[in-house]
Amino acid sequence: MSSKKILLICLAILAGGILITTLIFSTEPEAEREGASIETAILVDVIPVEQGTFEPTIVATGTVQPVEDVILSPLVPGQIIRRDPAFTPGGFVKKDEILLQIDPSDYRNTLELRKSELLQSETTLATEMGRQQIAEQDLQLIVNDSLFGNNPLSEEERQLVLRKPQLNAVKANINAARASVEQAQLNLERTTIRAPFDAHILSQNVTKGSQVSQGDNLGRIVGTEHYWVTAAVPVSKIQWLDFPNGNSEKGSLVRIENPTAWTSNSYREGYLDKQIGALEGQTRLARVLVRVPDPLATTKAMEGQPKLMIGSFVDVHIKANPLENVVRLSRDYIRTNNTVWVMKENKLEIRDVDIELTDDKHAYISNGLNKGEMVVTTNLSTVTNGIDLRTRTEEPNTQTQE
Repeated sequence: MSSKKILLICLAILAGGILITTLIFSTEPEAEREGASIETAILVDVIPVEQGTFEPTIVATGTVQPVEDVILSPLVPGQIIRRDPAFTPGGFVKKDEILLQIDPSDYRNTLELRKSELLQSETTLATEMGRQQIAEQDLQLIVNDSLFGNNPLSEEERQLVLRKPQLNAVKANINAARASVEQAQLNLERTTIRAPFDAHILSQNVTKGSQVSQGDNLGRIVGTEHYWVTAAVPVSKIQWLDFPNGNSEKGSLVRIENPTAWTSNSYREGYLDKQIGALEGQTRLARVLVRVPDPLATTKAMEGQPKLMIGSFVDVHIKANPLENVVRLSRDYIRTNNTVWVMKENKLEIRDVDIELTDDKHAYISNGLNKGEMVVTTNLSTVTNGIDLRTRTEEPNTQTQE
């Protein structure tokens, strides 16, 4: 085939392709605009504003510690000849119950010696009083002689004649002897070591036969009448708490829980007792003391109640003073910069609010929300004042534009 024929065939194929392409584009159907644009409001959940008088609950973490904590020490040395069976770790003792007895033999002997010394001094006083009578007679003779022209005695000489220095010395010896008797009696009493209060024994370091010296550590006991729970709360919340003004008053009610050791429904009750007048060094929080009566549940009234353990961490729920005419709202619905999203006339309104107090779950708002308004609880990715909103109970808001 000649090159001329090949060229003609190629031109014919190219012309046919152009013709077919033109035909396809010329016969393609056009889309006609006849629909409508639909604008849909954002679907949200809302809750009504709750307004009234509420009692906030301030939640903090506390540490249990004893109110009365004593290290027993002897005031006199000696050998332990008796130990009460209750004086053992974990034991309970009553006030004035004998815990330990130091051998009193030496102290009894010392007391008898001091009594004999006192008796001797009193005998000396009786003898001296007899001499005083003789001195009075001698002084009377001297005074009578002075009537015949002899010089009378000076006051100092009169004291010497009446043996006043000797009498004062005897009286001083009696006072010293009496003090020695009292000290010996006191030392004898100190050989008996008693519980200073109703107590729980935490440690016992001596037993029968132990030789103790003054100041030795015999054991540690804590009072069972009350325990303290030391808790830390923000300084701004102290103004909403009540502390007692006297021993007969009680502060704010406190609910104590220990989730790690007690069942979910178990708790103990206490009362605010003291505010420590110094902030914690690191957290800069205020420290308060919660008084818990009968912490070890030793009385029948507290039978079956959980027991507090010294050093354990517990949760304290402190009931604050009532707040009147405020709005209570979940803290989850407080937005950035203390704002709340309000649905008003199906539009979003970002509302600034004044928060009076916050507790573990709620914020208490004094200004910015009114009763009956609807608060948006749905989290929105884009927030602008005035955007359209709808709730699940409403139909979508649609508009058709020609």
